[in-house]
Amino acid sequence: MIKREIEPLLHKLASQYPALAITGPRQSGKTTLARMAFPQKAYVSLENPDIRELATQDPRAFLAKYADGAIFDEVQNCPALFSYLQEILDSSRKPGRFVLTGSRHFGLMAGITQSLAGRVAMVHLLPFSCREAYGERPPSLDETIWRGLYPPIHDRDLDPPTWYANYVQTYIERDVRALVNVRDLTTFQRFVRLCAGRVGQLLNLSQLGAETGITHNTARAWLSILEASFVIFMLQPHHRNFNKRIIKTPKLYFYDTGLACWLLAIRTPEQLETHPLRGALFENWVIAELVKGRFNRGLPLNFYFWRDRAGHEIDLLIETAGRLIPVEIKSGQTINADFFVGIEHWETLARPRQPKAWLIYGGQEDHQRKTTHILSWRNLPALTDAFI
Repeated sequence: MIKREIEPLLHKLASQYPALAITGPRQSGKTTLARMAFPQKAYVSLENPDIRELATQDPRAFLAKYADGAIFDEVQNCPALFSYLQEILDSSRKPGRFVLTGSRHFGLMAGITQSLAGRVAMVHLLPFSCREAYGERPPSLDETIWRGLYPPIHDRDLDPPTWYANYVQTYIERDVRALVNVRDLTTFQRFVRLCAGRVGQLLNLSQLGAETGITHNTARAWLSILEASFVIFMLQPHHRNFNKRIIKTPKLYFYDTGLACWLLAIRTPEQLETHPLRGALFENWVIAELVKGRFNRGLPLNFYFWRDRAGHEIDLLIETAGRLIPVEIKSGQTINADFFVGIEHWETLARPRQPKAWLIYGGQEDHQRKTTHILSWRNLPALTDAFI
């Protein structure tokens, strides 16, 4: 069983808070992690209709069975429990008593903010990091991006296209219908595929809605669902006004590139190798790996991008200790002068002088340039460890 990098954070928080909540996408390993990290606790799945009915009809009697605490899996399925949990947690502040998990962020967060605020520590568990899945020896870059990092694919050596097909169908049938009234699932599927075609691009809600055949407001609502279900995330532009013509629209990314590849009908690593979105998918993969690094340490995201209307761009800005670290992401294996155009322009604007920039590329060797650390994609954890 693969040990998760977030586990030390769970133990730390469980020693400080009376309850711990683990949220994240379906099949990211929340249940496995909770049971592995807290093997002494009783495990209760609220996906089970019989258990859910008991918990809903008589919450006091249900919770009385677990006076010493328990793991309540998919707890958002039984919102009645939250108020009664509040009473129990207030009566005794013993740390680490309950562990709650949930795949639907809306439901879990609603229960916590309404009843359990200040009593529960929240962590986000995403699919495996590359280091968790492969150690220090990942396969080829295209294989890594295409396969994705959802635990079942690696734990059971499943065929990725088959698994993602089932995952998307299950996700639409269960989560989307639970969150919003989507009358035409075919239209929603088209919407998700169109989102995959926009990885690494500026979000244009009007255009996305028009191509799907839905209104601007519907497109916004559906994007919120995808965000709440940990399918996509938005990278915001940095707010600092280096000049008056900066872009202020977010960029769209998927938490897992394997899912994005499947939605784009990329069925083999060889197809990805020549696909026009390969560079965008590589950029997506790098940023998603860095996001996992933050979440696995319980840290808020401090990532942005920067672009002006003349086309100058920095793929990623890491804000730390009042400084901005620029990171450029290039999928090519051969370093060339074009890789540094964005960094060189940034350096003319960023005053006082900022720290050295980083370049993550698709090659195999690390290098040092005057103002830039050049890092192979295989050594990406070095960037994570440096600034997280």
